[in-house]
Amino acid sequence: MERFVQNRRGLLRLLGAGAAASALAACGSSPANAKSFPIKLSEAGWRKKLTKAEFYVLREAGTERPFTSPLDKEKRAGTFVCAGCGNKLYSSETKFDSRTGWPSFWEAIDNGAVGTSTDYKIGYPRTEVHCADCGGHLGHIFDDGPRPTGKRHCINGVAMDFVPA
Repeated sequence: MERFVQNRRGLLRLLGAGAAASALAACGSSPANAKSFPIKLSEAGWRKKLTKAEFYVLREAGTERPFTSPLDKEKRAGTFVCAGCGNKLYSSETKFDSRTGWPSFWEAIDNGAVGTSTDYKIGYPRTEVHCADCGGHLGHIFDDGPRPTGKRHCINGVAMDFVPA
């Protein structure tokens, strides 16, 4: 049964269309839709401001293909900021090579830079990380990172810009 409901069609068959629509909306909603953030734009405003790839990741909670972002190999000192609003997210001092194909960090630049929520889009709970200022989806946090936190903030490169020191 668990494998059966891991895809949308299985969930639709199990719950019926009305209940499934509500469940899918809850499971697949991005943080930007779930609460209010200081920086707000309409969908049209975000589409105008962002590239197609940025919109897909930041506003639709998409994922870029691994090993496609130049930020994965970025080694200079500096700050990684939200591509949607410019909020400072991560310092180069906490970046590490996770060999996953996405820029990875062991912690955010400060406690207020990012927020988290739980997503169930692939059938089990994951910690989703988003920009605290605009709600843009950044990636996910996993418990397989280095010391001192043991966390791996696995971030889509297209969701960030790099500002050299």
